[in-house]
Amino acid sequence: MSTLYTAIATASGRDGVAVSSDGKLEVTLAPPKELGGTGAGTNPEQLFAAGYAACFASALNLVAGRMKVDVSDASVTAEVGLGSNGDGGFALSVVLRAELPDHISAEDGEALLEATHQVCPYSNATRGNIPVDLVRE
Repeated sequence: MSTLYTAIATASGRDGVAVSSDGKLEVTLAPPKELGGTGAGTNPEQLFAAGYAACFASALNLVAGRMKVDVSDASVTAEVGLGSNGDGGFALSVVLRAELPDHISAEDGEALLEATHQVCPYSNATRGNIPVDLVRE
């Protein structure tokens, strides 16, 4: 693989700060209240959800352009779940909810989402590692 861009960020855990090497990202981290934390900051699951949603939406635009389909009104919402893996560790799950324009048929929408899922770097990284469900809203 030829690397086109490398993002670099540093964090010391779920409670603290995460900072990108260029200083453009600096976020306070805190475990959510649902996990016994204060909820006074963001958490890795929210950051992953935001990144996956943005990446999938970008890939959707790329794939739709190749298919000559207008998705200018589309949006993607990522739901990232954190749960026990049954072995004392933790695992993630993802639901990607894509709002596609009404002019796209159910069949074409499904084909578009599946094709996007093959192009998106987050989808390629997670494939076979965590369950990812694609849902058209």
